[in-house]
Amino acid sequence: MAFVMGVDSSTQSCKVVIVDTATGEVVRTGRASHPEGTSVDPDAWWDALQSAITDAGGLADVEAWSIGGQQHGMVALDASGRVIRDALLWNDTRSAGAADDLIAEFGAAELARRTGLVPVASFTITKLRWLRDAEPGNAERVAAVALPHDWLTWRLRGFGPENPRLDELVTDRSDASGTGYWNPETGEYDRELLIAALGHDAVAPRVLGPSDSVTDAEDRRVAPGAGDNAGAALGVGAGLGDVVVSIGTSGTVFAVSERPVHDSTGTIAGFADAAGRFLPLVATLNAARVLDVVARLLGVDHDELSRLALTASSGADGLTLQPYFEGERTPNLPDATATLSGMTLASTTRENLARAAIEGMLSGLGAGLDALREQEVPLERALLIGGGAQSQAVREIAPAVLGIPVEVPAPAEYVALGAARQAASVLTSR
Repeated sequence: MAFVMGVDSSTQSCKVVIVDTATGEVVRTGRASHPEGTSVDPDAWWDALQSAITDAGGLADVEAWSIGGQQHGMVALDASGRVIRDALLWNDTRSAGAADDLIAEFGAAELARRTGLVPVASFTITKLRWLRDAEPGNAERVAAVALPHDWLTWRLRGFGPENPRLDELVTDRSDASGTGYWNPETGEYDRELLIAALGHDAVAPRVLGPSDSVTDAEDRRVAPGAGDNAGAALGVGAGLGDVVVSIGTSGTVFAVSERPVHDSTGTIAGFADAAGRFLPLVATLNAARVLDVVARLLGVDHDELSRLALTASSGADGLTLQPYFEGERTPNLPDATATLSGMTLASTTRENLARAAIEGMLSGLGAGLDALREQEVPLERALLIGGGAQSQAVREIAPAVLGIPVEVPAPAEYVALGAARQAASVLTSR
């Protein structure tokens, strides 16, 4: 019997699972909150990780561990291993202008060819360019650039200002592929792009392969870790032909693929996965919160919203909700607003509005599936995860809207479970 630890250090909180590798069962869990905001002191993540580990009973009986986490966040370190400024998270949009500048300099098609991505404000490369332009003094001090899970792995292995071995920073393919300066086909950093962003070269974490590992101060095996979406794909057991549709506050649609995707429109981010393949991904801004706002408008809870929607007929008698309540990323319409159309005396009912909300939300996610199909990514089964997937109406309506068979795995901490699966894998391969 061996225990391993998987971690999900997300935007909102840190979740820890301790898993028995003999049975695959979660034997202990822990949790700690993260501060709100789009710019966060990484020490808050470190404190939360330590609290969550303690809450889960500690590491005394753990033989291997792995950390999954939110992608893209910029952790800038100086030569002494100290954090230079608060990390800019994926949802910090101040670098939108920097994204435009990089596209103007290199071209969208060229950037997609070299990195699988067309820069947007969420990616690390744009945050580094913003730092160069807005805080040149801080940019000049940058000796290394890490992502949230890279930095936490480094700290938990025993490194930091007291032991500033920047050459011990490690990451994985999935998180490296979200930086905007790493090529998922060659497995190499694109130093020209990193320098163009930051203004000079810097240490970037060594990219470990799926079966590679390092050790911590207690000689435990440490797996490469993963970005949150790649971790979720591992945790839910997604394989070729599967597309994961995650219905959280925002929505993500990502599929396991044998080949990389280069989408010069920027609709699809050509990420790598954590298992040696690729994970093309489409993100939407409007997902479960569409259901939240319509439920509030109708004065009902989510169970009643679901019941109302299932009472209405497919198509809601022509009532259609385009749910761009706070703009949209896919399609790229940041200034768009939501639109309710097809209103007649007959169609404008509580039941039809509930149905239109669910169909509208799913149609937005369905556009992500369509984009993947256009790139010839094979889609045979959709796995619905996230809070929105717990709605009975969402589960029943999804197959018709998405045009593909749908399965809904039991609710679980899939990112942390994916990290635990990684840890178990490196434990058995040593």
